[in-house]
Amino acid sequence: MINNVVLVGRLTKDPDLRYTGSGTAVASFTLAVNRNFKDQNGNREADFINCVAWRKTAELIGDHVKKGQQIGAVGRIQTRSYENQQGQKVFVTEVVVSEIQFLDSKSNGNSNQQNDNSHSDPFASGSSIDISDDDLPFS
Repeated sequence: MINNVVLVGRLTKDPDLRYTGSGTAVASFTLAVNRNFKDQNGNREADFINCVAWRKTAELIGDHVKKGQQIGAVGRIQTRSYENQQGQKVFVTEVVVSEIQFLDSKSNGNSNQQNDNSHSDPFASGSSIDISDDDLPFS
């Protein structure tokens, strides 16, 4: 069976990094993922998707991801249930994240990644680059 989820969104608040009784890291967070269409008023709607990550991925998220930051997340959908303090059964659907990718640019200040100057960005200056059709690998 296939259960694979790929999301791109922004964190709605700082992730909640905790540790289980046995010392396993777990981070929970919510991603706001824009829909591909706008509503009748021209506004873009978003889905708010609950996510959880474990171990090293959880620590990475807890240490380096903040509210508003855009990330890519790969994982799987998981459903579970538990009984709350009032004795009611609560059902939860969440994405268990196994991989993340930092998507914010280094210049906007949301990323804690260090600059790598070994590759220069030809578009960084904002000027155009002259490329002929013969230079393109496709037609």
